[in-house]
Amino acid sequence: MKHLLSGSSLLTLSFVTLASLTAQAQEAENDPIHDHGHEIDVVVVTASPHQKSRMDLLQGSNVLSGDELNKNMTTTIGETLSGLPGISSTFFGPGASRPIIRGLGGDRIRVLINGIGSIDAASTSPDHSVAGDPLTADRVEIMRGASTLLYGSNAVGGVVNIIDSRIPSVVPQMGASGRARLAIDSVTNDRSGGGSINVGATDNIVLHVDGYYRRTGDYTIPGYAESAVLRAQEEEEGEEHEEEEQFGSVANSDVDNKGGTIGISWIGDKALFGVSFNLNDSNYGVPSHGHHGEEEEEEEEAPVRINLDQKRFDLKGNLEQDFLIFEESRVRFGYADYKHIELEGNEVGTSFNNVGWEGRVELIQQKIGDVHGSMGMQMRNREFSAIGEEAFVPPNDTFQWGVFMVEEIEVNPVTFEFGARYDHQNTKSKNLNINRSFNNFSFSGGAAIHPTENDLIGISISRSERSPTPEELFSNGPHLATSAFEQGNINLTNETAISSELTLKHDRDAFSASINLYHTWYKDFIYEHETGALVDGLNLLQFRAKDARFYGAEAEVSYTFIEQEDYSVTATASGDIVHARFNDGNIIPRIPAASANLGLEYKSDYFDVAGDARFVSSRNKTAQNILPTKGYTSFDMSLTWRPMGEGVGLDVRLQAQNITNAERRQHSSFLKDLIPMPGRNFKLSLNYGF
Repeated sequence: MKHLLSGSSLLTLSFVTLASLTAQAQEAENDPIHDHGHEIDVVVVTASPHQKSRMDLLQGSNVLSGDELNKNMTTTIGETLSGLPGISSTFFGPGASRPIIRGLGGDRIRVLINGIGSIDAASTSPDHSVAGDPLTADRVEIMRGASTLLYGSNAVGGVVNIIDSRIPSVVPQMGASGRARLAIDSVTNDRSGGGSINVGATDNIVLHVDGYYRRTGDYTIPGYAESAVLRAQEEEEGEEHEEEEQFGSVANSDVDNKGGTIGISWIGDKALFGVSFNLNDSNYGVPSHGHHGEEEEEEEEAPVRINLDQKRFDLKGNLEQDFLIFEESRVRFGYADYKHIELEGNEVGTSFNNVGWEGRVELIQQKIGDVHGSMGMQMRNREFSAIGEEAFVPPNDTFQWGVFMVEEIEVNPVTFEFGARYDHQNTKSKNLNINRSFNNFSFSGGAAIHPTENDLIGISISRSERSPTPEELFSNGPHLATSAFEQGNINLTNETAISSELTLKHDRDAFSASINLYHTWYKDFIYEHETGALVDGLNLLQFRAKDARFYGAEAEVSYTFIEQEDYSVTATASGDIVHARFNDGNIIPRIPAASANLGLEYKSDYFDVAGDARFVSSRNKTAQNILPTKGYTSFDMSLTWRPMGEGVGLDVRLQAQNITNAERRQHSSFLKDLIPMPGRNFKLSLNYGF
């Protein structure tokens, strides 16, 4: 298996087996029609103002909804998506996890809620959770590569759009529509539930209410919390543990999340206007890990918990009205007051505050001949402050505005796509008396060729610029979550990326497949440099810029080899690999290991049975001061029962995850050698939609 999952072998395997179409669930309003598990079409709303089927997208994408979303559902959006082709996570315990796409994370990945940023502090640190829970999501769309220009030049790595119905867009046909989820599991003692309902108050007014609650305990693990390679290193260095090592479970890893939304929409024949108000309250433990340095604390440190609170307001408006060359206008706006307090026992450690808003206006052009396009403006404002012992970033204000345009030209059988964006960012810190401004220009172009109605060949090229974040500019203090003393660099300039991507897709009858090959060259790639020095017992990390390149592949294949009137059997396979190095040959830290998935599923009107195997290779060649990570193989099984048959909306699912209780560690996590991912898990869930 080691040789099978080596870099070159996995890439070869990807060409042969390609990848599993993981977004194969049906949504009543937006999703595709399915025929016993075979995907016919998926409409993706995040990729383009005009909406596109997944078959027509030039870059890699996934859509999780329905059965697939319910099967993958966990406590965080990062772990819910982890394992899809090209996607890993920052895994900082069950309470905090953000997606990593093609080896990129942090500010290079935009996490959106209905097209507007999450407006929290999640990108500031890996121990900060995204303000929200997947329990009330209708679907999640993931876009990779240059197709993310619509949402900002800093989304060079990709976009994750969590879509729910907090602002209803359609009048329920039967007067009401909704969904509910309930789940329990063994590995965290999870007790969670969520639900949403839309009710037509009149022919044009729709009311929305949703809510969720999740309570878990400390999660169980196969053995020691510390990895074997870390324990061996500590023994070699003669380091002694004064307290007993964690074994069998991870202390202070419990989660308590709850929240809810109310919304209302007026929906006309050619217009929509709606608003919503959301409350999010989360309390979760940061797994105990401490740090090793010259000055060890004599007294045992109290466990750290994060108490998160966000109040959010959203507005949405659509108007289909011809005006000059435009046929439709769209307005989206979000405002949030976010605060989280880091509690050290009963004492307040650090308070992180973020008051921000984001708005965007899109004008959709009328189709003139073979040309169809749109243009728009986007603005974001962020007032951030951190007060306390771990205030490693001084208070700062950031304002961004940008204008963008995308155009499509259809010259059968080729569709050409062009996009351009200009962004201006102003970041200032009154405490430091520093004010930095940046101007970004980004462009993309591509061509989609359909040799037949069942095939696509896509080629795309883009150039994008990203401004440094306030954390990269102004940080100067201890950051215990990453066991580091972080030092910003006020002299950083724009990070420039030139990307190319080749996409091949085929979808016909029982067989569908896709492959994405990409290569990105970075000028002044901003990263945290491991200096090897210590400050107050913490590793000194400095933000620097250096040229780098990322390249890799993602592949998927699905084949329904038995298809009868009342049942089908489908096999799936997927794989991904990413290489990332600086131009001087040094390895970029925390790049996910190569992985592959194999699946087999029996589907019928009343029962589904599925088995999945996941293979993750070892990371033996690592960046300086980062230990190797051992690979693993895990197996999952699930049994789904629909007591009222297909299409009624009720299902009961029993899942056995990580059946062999394998020790699994995420190379992309700061805590990979201190805590593993959960061990064997049995999960029972009930899902109902109407």
